[in-house]
Amino acid sequence: MLELQGVTKSYGGRRVLDGVGFRVTGGALTGFVGGNGAGKTTTMRIALGVLAADGGTVLLDGVPVSRDDRRRFGYMPEERGLYPKMKVGEHIAYLARLHGYGKTDAARQANDLLERLGLGERLGDNIETLSLGNQQRAQIAAALVHDPEVLILDEPFSGLDPLAVDVVAGVLHERAQRGAAVLFSSHQLDVVERLCDELVIIAGGTIRAAGTRAELRAQHEAHRFELVSATDAGWLRGEPGVTVVEFAGGHAVFDVDDDQTAQRVLRRAVELGDVATFTAQHPSLAQIFKEVVK
Repeated sequence: MLELQGVTKSYGGRRVLDGVGFRVTGGALTGFVGGNGAGKTTTMRIALGVLAADGGTVLLDGVPVSRDDRRRFGYMPEERGLYPKMKVGEHIAYLARLHGYGKTDAARQANDLLERLGLGERLGDNIETLSLGNQQRAQIAAALVHDPEVLILDEPFSGLDPLAVDVVAGVLHERAQRGAAVLFSSHQLDVVERLCDELVIIAGGTIRAAGTRAELRAQHEAHRFELVSATDAGWLRGEPGVTVVEFAGGHAVFDVDDDQTAQRVLRRAVELGDVATFTAQHPSLAQIFKEVVK
């Protein structure tokens, strides 16, 4: 498990990280979400040791991370960093050799990974000839080829089409299932919500929320319901403890002050006519994000 405790960082008189702390559990995908300038990339670079923190600690399995520990990390920066004139297969195999693989094992490791990422037919092509999406896949392969125990990926799904997102997500899930701790940042909240086991939200250099999807939804759950019935739902506006959010004919979305009010509304709706739908609405990651960063 990778853990950050009380990490701070300032540039001049401006503090960009203020007491940042969270955990990245082995065997899980952790999404790291925040707006531009929130502190995501700075946090990742400190975890990697690329950037020094002013204060705080980075731990791996409860022990401060050493230089040797970081050899077991895999990192994908947001900026592409591959050699454009090198062939795809040779480049990834070269990176594997830098991590101690022999020539034959490095080539096999690189080819198998690139095949899994959908680049099997492009092994002999120069990096610069790939589309931006395929260059992104090659960059992900560079982070994974040495089979790291900790993966830190900055915007890995940027520029990928939906099919490529599924391919890359499948590979990351496989790594997590094998015990790797995977942290990735993304602006694509729908992708994070769909893929992640755990979420961390950062804004203004501080952690605003962290936990599993279920935990965050429970913490930010509103008593919000949707009603679809055969009769006009305008009567909801006169119900005590009810605040109508949306209304159109027999469809309404509304908040209630407690569970008893919800039950009372359901009974009234059934009395008035056929009820097709009466369901609780759970907050999306986008809704939680907007709530905690405001």
